[in-house]
Amino acid sequence: MSRKRTLLLALLLLPLIQGRPSVAHGSHGGGGDVPEAGEFEFTPVVTLEGHAGFEQNLDDKPKHYALDGLFGGVFQWGLGSGGSLSIEAAVGPSLVWGEAEHFYGKVHIDDHDDHGDHADHGDHADHDDHDDHDDHDDHDDHDDHDDHDDHDDHDDHDDHDDHAGHDHAGHDHGDTSYKRTDVRGFLQVRYAPNDRLSVSVDWKPYFVTKDQGDDIQGLKNEIGAEIVWALGDGDLNFSLGDGLESLADGLFLSLEHRHGWESDGTWMGNYTDPRLGFGFIIGSDQISVKLDGGPRFYTPGSYSGLKQRTDFAGELEVSVPVGQATLFAHWQPTYSSVNAPGWGEGWQHHVGTGVTFSF
Repeated sequence: MSRKRTLLLALLLLPLIQGRPSVAHGSHGGGGDVPEAGEFEFTPVVTLEGHAGFEQNLDDKPKHYALDGLFGGVFQWGLGSGGSLSIEAAVGPSLVWGEAEHFYGKVHIDDHDDHGDHADHGDHADHDDHDDHDDHDDHDDHDDHDDHDDHDDHDDHDDHDDHAGHDHAGHDHGDTSYKRTDVRGFLQVRYAPNDRLSVSVDWKPYFVTKDQGDDIQGLKNEIGAEIVWALGDGDLNFSLGDGLESLADGLFLSLEHRHGWESDGTWMGNYTDPRLGFGFIIGSDQISVKLDGGPRFYTPGSYSGLKQRTDFAGELEVSVPVGQATLFAHWQPTYSSVNAPGWGEGWQHHVGTGVTFSF
């Protein structure tokens, strides 16, 4: 218990927080409000977000819900020409309902499936045949008949019961009751040489505080890298009279690559997302909208026994500044056309909404 508390305290004391929505929720290219060349800024930030995941393509349609509170700041250096170098980081509690959030494409390995033949008990069926075996009627009073009774009890074999109840004990994905409080973090380094191009790398640690269902106590890890290139000047504001001829100003291209590991060290796989996106601003309230999508080239970890496949992934993000706060919401749909053991054809959805306070 003391080791767990020490780890949680160490994580909570780190000066970490997810970047402001203008950065973390997807401005494209560099740009934005950046310091002048040679200047340095630090912005304390607090983010509260509620989010949920729905895996409709799996048989039992598992769900996860969470409420996150993140505390920390954003360090940013101005490089001139609209460029900047920033370090964004975050840490805080994550209140979990249902199962914990996990790396995309996780396959629930169910030992019960491996024992389908055991449930039938071919040998047991042979024992049942003794009941109707006409050649052994004279054995009804045989002293060894107790051994035959033992076979009748085979249905109640402890191991057999364990397999039969495995889904309920360890894989009850339909249970969305409150589970526990985990700890999530975020660390990103982002380099934007100008207001149209940015390159970033990030690490998303997630600490599961105790064994529960499919969740194993320990540290999950996810790392990624992304390049974003704005095709236009990224300043499309329909409230200023911009028309259809200005749509190119809101277009951007992105390329992201990610890897994930479970808390027991299992490599979950990786995926690469090339996307075409479109971002713009509406009205004097500066409502920012971003929409992107494209193929997802996914390589599952060897634990799953699945082959490489191509899915579809997209995202819709909306944010609006309100004084010192920024309200945001996002929807991330993914679609897979592959129907395989432990993985089905259909949609997965991740939705979230929250508020970020900048000081």
